[in-house]
Amino acid sequence: MWFVFALLSAVFAALTSILAKIGIDGVNSNLATAIRTVVVVVMAWGMVFLTNAQNGLSEISRKSWIFLILSGLATGASWLCYYRALQIGDASKVVPVDKLSVIITLVLAFVFLHERFTTKSLIGCILIGAGTLLMVL
Repeated sequence: MWFVFALLSAVFAALTSILAKIGIDGVNSNLATAIRTVVVVVMAWGMVFLTNAQNGLSEISRKSWIFLILSGLATGASWLCYYRALQIGDASKVVPVDKLSVIITLVLAFVFLHERFTTKSLIGCILIGAGTLLMVL
């Protein structure tokens, strides 16, 4: 089931890029990011209340709060940079560079989460890097 959700995430991420590139025309990239963020916040809290998950707020540990907040800050920084890049660059070049996050995530997962870094992972990283380079040249 994780694969279905991951695939849907990729489809929605692709739509996000195309819709954002069209919508950001003539709009300050920071303002556009703020508008997008408000929509995401409303949608996320809507899902929380729809699934009756709000009761779990009091059960979140201090450690989880810290890392969720840091993750939110990283997301915000990523979105601000992404929208600015998308505003001044071609979507067909910005998006592949943004997806270098796959390589960075694998390396960080290996270093900080002690996940296995296999030969297959290394080959995949090399191919993603080479593919990105080919797409942006």
